[in-house]
Amino acid sequence: MAADHNAFITEATIEGDADAEGPLAGATVAVKDNISTKGIETTCGSEMLADYVPPYSATVVERLTDAGATIVGKTNMDEFGMGTTTETSAFGPTRNPVDPDRVPGGSSGGSAAAVAAGDADVALGSDTGGSVRCPAAFCGVVGIKPTYGLVSRYGLVAYANSLEQIGPIAGTVEEAAAVLDVIAGSDPHDGTTRDLETVADADPAASYAAAADGDVDGLTVGVPTELFEGADERVVDTVEAAIADLEAQGAETTEISLPAVEHAVQAYYVIATSEASSNLARFDGVRYGHRAESDGNWNESFAETREAFGAEVKRRILLGTYALSAGYHDKYYKKAQDARAWVRQEFDAAFEDVDAIASPTMPVLPFELGESLDDPLRMYLADANTTPANLANLPAISVPAGEADGLPVGLQFVGPKFDEATVIRAASAVEE
Repeated sequence: MAADHNAFITEATIEGDADAEGPLAGATVAVKDNISTKGIETTCGSEMLADYVPPYSATVVERLTDAGATIVGKTNMDEFGMGTTTETSAFGPTRNPVDPDRVPGGSSGGSAAAVAAGDADVALGSDTGGSVRCPAAFCGVVGIKPTYGLVSRYGLVAYANSLEQIGPIAGTVEEAAAVLDVIAGSDPHDGTTRDLETVADADPAASYAAAADGDVDGLTVGVPTELFEGADERVVDTVEAAIADLEAQGAETTEISLPAVEHAVQAYYVIATSEASSNLARFDGVRYGHRAESDGNWNESFAETREAFGAEVKRRILLGTYALSAGYHDKYYKKAQDARAWVRQEFDAAFEDVDAIASPTMPVLPFELGESLDDPLRMYLADANTTPANLANLPAISVPAGEADGLPVGLQFVGPKFDEATVIRAASAVEE
């Protein structure tokens, strides 16, 4: 079935610990192809790394195999995580198992498609501006973006360091939360991880998976008007019906306003492309990856080597380099960071009155294949509801809210920092 949807770039097996016990013992896991796996190609969906074999595995991979899970392959993705549809991959687009004529979302589209198609029990993706939640919504599965610092990024090929987090994708909230229980926690290899015990370590009875109990009685949910405006009416109707069902289960909802999120997409793309411009400078043909054979000087060889990048990656490198260039840093990058601070402050203020914030995960239904490739701006604007959580470094989850015209619609919950338990609990109530 994997070949039907082009969900995998490499199908290979890393056996889990046969003696391990727990919910992931014997589970199969698909891993996004920007997460290092020792001895198995890690391509990032790019010709630049088509033959790259890492000498080590990422911390999250080691934690999964130590828990008894078996890695079954590396999943297709937008090149270096840059895209919303998994169509910018050098290895061809992934198709949505729900409707093969539509995209699975991105950039972790292969991971979501693998779970939706039944090719893996659970999967890992990475979320820089919605890249776990978007494909989860489009494929009708569950995706969690953890708080920045909860999960180690050691072994994740960097796109935008200050924004991205590795997160689980699964068929149910409880399954996704069980993966989070395993991969969360501090890591000496990653100085940005939280230097505190995980929920499971502190109290096994209060694990993330245990939080998926569906009990939302007394939970206060904020509904921001800005994240519903301009969304497809079919999406809005489906999400509002799911929120009404939450109210029937005892949750309280209140309309809130987050004016800053209207600037989130602009701020996100300036910051993300600036960091990408810096990070991707390492792919110069000298140390690893593709190298162009040139009879010219080193500068010509360097330029020809970087022709291995695809069009979307080149576009974002150019945007980021421009934003950081002399004379434009304050005009673009500094203003984007100011907007980021504004977004964070508004979320902090909102969480003084509400426990979680609900919105459509994606404001649109899954695109048809090829529909957005000629209009990058349309693809960027589709991230309007997911990028704010990354800018504010907050936890968020996408859970299926229902269908519209036979296509999945995702409901997103965002919570306070390191309060994954609340968004997991809210999402599990929607699921039930």
